Amino acid sequence: MSRTISLLLAALFCLLAPVASAQDKPNIVLVFLDNFGWGEPGFNGGGIIRGTETPRMDSLASEGLRLTNFNVEVQCTPSRSAIMTGRYAIRSGNGTVPLGEGVYGLVQWEVTMAEMLSEAGYATGMYGKWHLGRTEGRFPTDQGFDEWYGVPNSTDESVYSSMLGFAESGLPETYVMDGKKGQVPEKVRPYRLEYRPLIDRDLTDRAIDFMKRQARADKPFFVYLPYTATHFPTMPHPDFEGKTGNGPWADLLLQIDSYTGELLDTIDELGIANNTIFIFTADNGPEALDYGSTSLTVETAMHGSPGPWRASLFTSFEGALRVPFAVRWPGKIAAGQSSDEIVHAMDLFPTLASIAGGKVPDDRPIDGVDMTDFFLGKDQKSGREGFIVYMGNDVFGVKWRNWKLHFKEQESWNTVMNTYTMPRVYNLMNDPQERDNVLFPHTWVPKAALPQLEEHVASLKEYPPIPTGTPDPYKPPK
Repeated sequence: MSRTISLLLAALFCLLAPVASAQDKPNIVLVFLDNFGWGEPGFNGGGIIRGTETPRMDSLASEGLRLTNFNVEVQCTPSRSAIMTGRYAIRSGNGTVPLGEGVYGLVQWEVTMAEMLSEAGYATGMYGKWHLGRTEGRFPTDQGFDEWYGVPNSTDESVYSSMLGFAESGLPETYVMDGKKGQVPEKVRPYRLEYRPLIDRDLTDRAIDFMKRQARADKPFFVYLPYTATHFPTMPHPDFEGKTGNGPWADLLLQIDSYTGELLDTIDELGIANNTIFIFTADNGPEALDYGSTSLTVETAMHGSPGPWRASLFTSFEGALRVPFAVRWPGKIAAGQSSDEIVHAMDLFPTLASIAGGKVPDDRPIDGVDMTDFFLGKDQKSGREGFIVYMGNDVFGVKWRNWKLHFKEQESWNTVMNTYTMPRVYNLMNDPQERDNVLFPHTWVPKAALPQLEEHVASLKEYPPIPTGTPDPYKPPK
C-alpha cells in the first residue's frame, strides 16, 4: 500500500512540477507610454479634467502600488536606455535623442532587461517604439527580444512624407518593422500619417496574441509595450476619434485607457493575473508643442499635463522627471498602496532581475537599486535618496530627498539655457513649481546632496562612458 501511495505521489509531483516551475517566475508586462505627463491619468488627479475619465488606469492603480515620485530621464532615448540597462544613459552613449542619420543606440556589450529575462527562461516580446538603434545589430531582436513589431525611431517621423521638401531631401523614410530573434527585421510598411492613428491598435493586438501564445505554452513571458501615444502628432484611432467631444487629446487618453483595460482583461481571462506583474508608466514628461494643423488635421496646441509640477520634457524640472506609475501583482503587492518615495526607471532592471531570478551584470556600474522589498511592502523605504539629473549629456542638477539642486535650467526644449555660478536650491514639498531659490539659508542642502554627484563623477572616471556611435564589437577599456 505504501509503495502504491509513493508511486501516486511521485506521479502527482511530475504532473504538477511544470506548473510549479512556471509559477516560480511571474510574467511581466511593461507598458511604457511616450511623452505622457504625470497629470494625465485620473489616479494622479487628471482623467476627467483632461477630457475623459480613465477608469481602467485608476482601477489598476487601486489594485496595487502607485508611486507619485517615479522618475525617468527627460528625453525619449535616454529613458529607454536607462530602463533597459539599469544604468544612466550617459554610460551607454545614449544621453541625447539622435538627430542625424548616423549610427547610435546600444552596443552589443550592454545587457538589456530583455536579455536578462531571456537568459532567465522568459519568452520576450516587444511591440512599439525602440529608439535605441536603427541599424543592423541594434534592433530589439538583437538585444534579447524574441520578436518585435514597431518603429525604430520616433513618431514625429510619421509626418515626414507629408512635409514640403522632404521628398527632394534624399533622406530615407521610416518604416514599420517586423522581426524575429536571429533575423534582420523586415520593413513592413512606411510609417506615414495614415498609419499613425492605427499603429497602437496593432501593437495592442500583437501583445495580446503574444500573451495568449505563451500562456498556452506555460512559459513565463515579458511583454514590453512602448506605445507611440501620446507623442506628436496626436491622432487617435478612428474608433476613438470624436468620442469624448473634448478634442483629440482627450480621445487619445480614452484610447490609452481602453487598451490598458484590454491588456488587463486578457490577463484575467487567461487566469494568470496572480502570476503577472503589470507595470504602467511612461518615458518622460508631457508634450508642449504648438504647430500648424493644415496638413495634420489636429488641433494646434497639444499640451500634456505635468500635474502640479513645472515644465515638460527636455527640461530638468519635475514635470519632465516625474511620470505616472502603477504596478499590480495580486497577492504579492498589496492593493491600495501609494508612496512618494523616490524611485527611478533604472531601478526596474535589478528589481525584476531579483524577482525573476535573473542575473545582474557585475562587470560594470549598475545605477539601479533593487526595490523588491519596497514593492512587496516589506520595507517602507525605497532605498534611493536621489539621483543625478541630466539634460542630454550635461548634468543639470541633483535630486535629494525633497530637495533639488539646479546648476543649469531650461524652461522648455526651445528656450535659452541658464547656467548659474551658485546652484539654485528648491524645496519640492513647499515649492513644486521650483521657482523659489532657498539656497540661503539652506546652504546645508548642497553639502548633503552633492556626495552622490561626487561618487557618480568618480564612477565615470573609473568606467568611462561609451561614446555615442561606437561600433560593435565594443570592449570596455581595462
